Amino acid sequence: MDAEEARIVDATLRRFGLPGVVAPEDPDDPSGPWRVYDEADPATRRDTTAEALAALAARLRETDSEPTSRGFDGGPTRGFIIPPKGE
Repeated sequence: MDAEEARIVDATLRRFGLPGVVAPEDPDDPSGPWRVYDEADPATRRDTTAEALAALAARLRETDSEPTSRGFDGGPTRGFIIPPKGE
């Protein structure tokens, strides 16, 4: 994931109370790929991206098991209604 996606993943993990430290793979290159780790220390951290995303998906299924055409939260979405011609 890139830095923008990492920001979203970090916020979502925090929102659901899931563990993980989102950081760039190379601490000296924040413009490169980012991952989720078990701790912040680059020398001892372990990549937990797959586990974090699986836990997030499971948590989302728990909160709303039935996605609808209006979105996962069932709330309204923006859009346009275009009436058929002649009406």
